[in-house]
This record gives sequence, structure tokens and C-alpha cells, in this order.
Amino acid sequence: MSTSRPIEQQPRLLITSGEPAGIGPDLCLMQALQEIDAAVVVIADPDLLRERRDRLSLAVEILPWQPGQPLPPAQRGQIRVWPRALAVPCVPGRLDVRNAAYVLSMLADACDACRDALFDALVTAPVQKSILNDAGTHFSGHTEFLQQRCQVEQVVMMLVGPHLRVALATTHLPLRAVADAITPAHLRAVLQILHADLRDKFGLAAPHIAVCGLNPHAGEGGHLGDEEIKVITPVIHALQEQGLQLTGPLPADTVFTPHQLARYDAILAMYHDQGLPVLKHATFGAGVNITLGLPIVRTSVDHGTALDLAASGQADAGSLQAAMAAALSICQARRTA
Repeated sequence: MSTSRPIEQQPRLLITSGEPAGIGPDLCLMQALQEIDAAVVVIADPDLLRERRDRLSLAVEILPWQPGQPLPPAQRGQIRVWPRALAVPCVPGRLDVRNAAYVLSMLADACDACRDALFDALVTAPVQKSILNDAGTHFSGHTEFLQQRCQVEQVVMMLVGPHLRVALATTHLPLRAVADAITPAHLRAVLQILHADLRDKFGLAAPHIAVCGLNPHAGEGGHLGDEEIKVITPVIHALQEQGLQLTGPLPADTVFTPHQLARYDAILAMYHDQGLPVLKHATFGAGVNITLGLPIVRTSVDHGTALDLAASGQADAGSLQAAMAAALSICQARRTA
């Protein structure tokens, strides 16, 4: 494969292969058949990849790689693998709690390798939260795991699709806990991270952010809840005085209309299911999950493990390829800055 950049300027992407019984291994193999202007390594069990490759009849050469070894640009039809051993052999579509430690070790080492600048960005395939929790590890998601691993106080989940960016003020919380979690300090930190990373990672000099209300109709002047009056509006006003370009609080049922979206660079939703159903309806299969506020670049697919599709040949690698493209775009924006 010909590349447009010298080897020393090639972005280095590290991909975690996710839940072994899901479609993560399939997607990693499928992306190896695409051309990409980067150096790419996948963390996985090589035997798992070989078995899945043979089931899918994919012409992919699996090459071992270890930290400290040279990392040449990706070649179409090859996949460089940082080896990890499964605890027990994997049956596609069948979860096994004994392989939970394998998944967690991949994530931990991948995070550390990016934090130590061995790689420029981390791209994560989907994991199965239930099996990790069944193994005795409290795991609410990649976002929270990476936050703890990187020892940062606050991160922000943002999903990105063509012409749409939706960030979340809260992530994986039950609805009963959402209102209490949206404190002035928390919301201020979220908006500051979102603003800073829209500049740093997306090259937007003066990003315009729409802030959703928490309640229907953004509280309707206090008749449907007072969080907008007591928390959201004062935070917006305070940050506007610091130069942030914010509009809101806006009713979530109208902010996602096309004429409104055209006005903003990103939307901040107050909770998971306020913003993500809209984005996934518009972009599913091409969306990207990006964690803001980390010292590393992390992107991910916008879907789950799809256990029923593992090794079937029916999985779609579009979201993983979009996540890789987003990681490369962020790397380029940071390099330019």
C-alpha cells in the first residue's frame, strides 16, 4: 500500500478487539482489508483471530507485534497483533465469564500504551458489560474505566456522526439519579471540557454549543421542574461571561430539528437517552463514540457486541472504520495545532 506520509509521521492506532464472543474480532479482521494511512496494531488472542478469519474466509495475514518493535504502516490484507491469551477457547456468540480478565487486561494495557505515547490514539471495539460485572468487576463502560485508569476527575462522552455531535452531561446512570448528578460544578466542568476539546480535537476556534434542558420544554419556566432555573441557566451565564459561546437551556424535543442543528457545532444533552437515540437513528453504523477530557485520544464504535452476528459474516465494520477515521482526523488536528 502506498501512503501519503513518511513513516515517522504515520499516526499510530491501537485497537482493542473487545468481547471475544462478539463481533469485535470480526471487525478487526475486516478493517485489515481496507487501506488506511496509519500504522495499526490490534490487541487480541492471535488464535482467536485465526479461528475467526478462517470461519469468515478472509484473506488476512496475522503478524505478531510487541512494544519496542518497529511499527511499519498498515498494509492491506495484514493485521499486526499485540498478543493476549484467552483464558479459555471462545465460542462465537457464547459469553464466558472466565474470559472477562482478558478483556480488562486489554483495556488497561491499551490505555497505558497510549498514555505512554507508544500510540497516538486508542480505538475500542465493543465489550459486554454484563459479563465483566458477572466476573466481579464493577464496569459501567469504557468511558468510566478509562477515566479511572487515566486518573482524571471528569470526562465527557460525545457521539459523532456526519454533521452531528452530541455530548452527554451524564452517562450511565439510572434516571432517578440524573437530576441529582447535574450540579453546577459538574455541569460547568462538562461544558469546559466540551469547549476545550472541540477546539483541540476538532480544530474549532470558537465552537457554538447548544445546551439542552433537563425537563420537558426546558422546565417551562419552572412549571415542569426547576433545574433549568437553579442550575443550568446560571452555569450557562457564568461561562458566557468567560467567552464560551453557549445557547440554552433549549427543549430537547426541538433542538434536534435540522434548522436548529445547523446553528451549532455540538449539542449537550443532559442524559444518555435524551441525546443518543436521535444520533443513533440518524447515524447508526457510521457513528463514533469519543471520550473527551482524557490525556489520550479514544474513539469507539457506536454499537454493541452483536453476539448473534459473531462469525456469521453479517457484521458491518462501518462504525469501526469511522472510529479509526475520526481518530486519524483528531491526530491531524492536534498535529496542526
